[in-house]
Amino acid sequence: MRRFATLRAAGTGFVVDLAARPLPVVVHWGRDLGELDEPGLAALAFVGEPAVLNNSVDVPRRCSVWPTEAEGWAGTPALSGHRDGVATTPRPRLVEHSLADNRLELVLDDAITGLRITLVYEMDDSGVLSVRATLVASEHYEVAGVSTLMPLPSRAVEVLDFTGKWCRERSPQRTRLGHGAHVRESRRGKPGQDTAYLMTVGVPGFGFGDGEVWALHVAWSGDQRYVVEQLPETPPVLGGGELLRAGEIRLSPGERYETPTSFHAWSDEGLDGLAARFHALQRKEVRPPRPLVLNTWEAVYFDHDLDRLRALADAAAKVGVERVVLDDGWFLGRRDDTAGLGDWQVDTTVWPQGLAPFVDHVRGLGMQFGLWVEPEMVNLDSNLAREHPDWILGVPGELGPPSRNQYVVDLSNPDAWSYLLASIDDLVSRYGIDYLKWDHNRDLHEAATFDGRASVHNQTLALYRLIDELKRRHPGLEIESCASGGGRVDLGILARTDRVWASDCNDPVERQSIQRWTAQLLPPELIGSHVGPERSHTTSRRTDASFRLATALFGHAGIEQDLTACSPAEIDALTAWASMYKELRSLLHSGRVVRADLPDEAGLFFHGVISNGHALFCLARISTSAAGQSWRVRLAGLSRGHDYRLRIRGDLGLPAMRQVRAPEWVPAALDGWVRVPGAVLVDAGVAMPTLDPGQALLLEVIIDRA
Repeated sequence: MRRFATLRAAGTGFVVDLAARPLPVVVHWGRDLGELDEPGLAALAFVGEPAVLNNSVDVPRRCSVWPTEAEGWAGTPALSGHRDGVATTPRPRLVEHSLADNRLELVLDDAITGLRITLVYEMDDSGVLSVRATLVASEHYEVAGVSTLMPLPSRAVEVLDFTGKWCRERSPQRTRLGHGAHVRESRRGKPGQDTAYLMTVGVPGFGFGDGEVWALHVAWSGDQRYVVEQLPETPPVLGGGELLRAGEIRLSPGERYETPTSFHAWSDEGLDGLAARFHALQRKEVRPPRPLVLNTWEAVYFDHDLDRLRALADAAAKVGVERVVLDDGWFLGRRDDTAGLGDWQVDTTVWPQGLAPFVDHVRGLGMQFGLWVEPEMVNLDSNLAREHPDWILGVPGELGPPSRNQYVVDLSNPDAWSYLLASIDDLVSRYGIDYLKWDHNRDLHEAATFDGRASVHNQTLALYRLIDELKRRHPGLEIESCASGGGRVDLGILARTDRVWASDCNDPVERQSIQRWTAQLLPPELIGSHVGPERSHTTSRRTDASFRLATALFGHAGIEQDLTACSPAEIDALTAWASMYKELRSLLHSGRVVRADLPDEAGLFFHGVISNGHALFCLARISTSAAGQSWRVRLAGLSRGHDYRLRIRGDLGLPAMRQVRAPEWVPAALDGWVRVPGAVLVDAGVAMPTLDPGQALLLEVIIDRA
């Protein structure tokens, strides 16, 4: 048997010592060490063996592929569970392994728990390493938790993860890793606005452009658990998985539990390097150009009037919109948010001829048609709730407090699942719907079935099956994951949907940060980014059109406002923006995302997208700063060996500036192209103008091929 298994791609290496006892050990995850032969790999393991400490077990403490107390491991175990209170001390042993096509499969047998465990490590061409486990029982066994864990080097001491709330998703937070565990759990039945999202651990002071970092994302749309942990005598570990409720996974002989996939990535190019790996992973699926969207919510809310909506569609077509989405308010009894959820039939009191007159009008204008749905939710004032109270998750007869006047449909109930599939399938078939905006507007509290069993796990799997079956029946159908904005943003839901709604907040001041950090995991084309009216309906803040338009450009762009109420000047600006989006769409949706590390990281952002010698950068002033100057900003991602030309794009209007005179290159770049050597742009930088708060400047850069 070979002693070592190695996975390598895109500068990343992963090495497992298969001969280590009692279980294989990960001896390296990080920079690719090259084509090491067996003696070289043996040296890697030999010189990395830790000391045996005083007052400790008499063997070196290492992190195996399935850490247990039997190895002297005192940290988070790979498995916790029992069989009627016994079989609590797992002792798995390697019985099989295979290595092919950058995929390592390890099969472990455990005589104590009666489990056969299959661990699969697979390295994508992007360098992202996926890890998943399958547990098959030979005897009854209750699984309380499974974590797939990866060792980190001791230099990884700084943790970055995220928190958030409605309309302020993915707010970064940093902490120093001490002894003990930094644990993040979601018990909302979805990742939530405060999800850890992507747990990153790195060397001190890592930034967007530099520093060595290791990261984990749990691709699961239910309850989650992330942990980074270091004990005094063991290496740091990074891991996670599904957070299981009591009694959720009770295996009978022959039954199995499959963990969600955990995605791990390493980079020595900071956070931008990590983002590039995750973006490459998701871009393996080729998507058609992302159409410019108009969503009707902030234009009409629940006021569904056919003539008004036709006029809105007419205005959208003139601006350049390519897809119109009819939002909440079209189905039975839905005049406000207190009734109707669950009754997925068109309300003929509002739409006496069904949706066909509006759908046909939209299609006649050359646009696609989309529809808002929220299949997982129910109002008590609905036919579904009155006729099938047993289809609602919660304590029977004693449902807890509503959230947004709604409760949750038990998707694990076969009858409820079939009803929802038939209802949505009928709508998609009847109207030839191109796109579903799939919402999810509450947490799953007391998520128990009618017989009292915890059901977040089964609910999540049933959701996946529902979406998968709709996609199977309608191969061209696209679906957006929305959950009160960005409450369900994970690679589990995105394995079967086509974009996420990053936030219900379209205020560009908030959106600059939300989109900046959502893009740490997702490429821009998967992030819904809409321009709203001057006054944001979620913050009441007023912002200039040019700032709103520039912010919404860097994503899957759309419009969220009443175009029929816009002035001619506003329509002209939106039309110019729509044209610019289509002009630059292939760049924005294929290039490498770069973000600058600036001294004023809270008040000034500089970010861009680069592809094949073409780049678009955005300088965005969020708030005032103590410094009077913006100083030189380096343009990361360009090549020192090329000359470039740059210009300021004024298509969307120019920002207001707080200065007597702009840097001398600015007026020249407004008049035409300015030639600059790549080394100057990358290493010295460009002196930026001083923008007023709530302003943005767009800078286009191309290779000078003269």
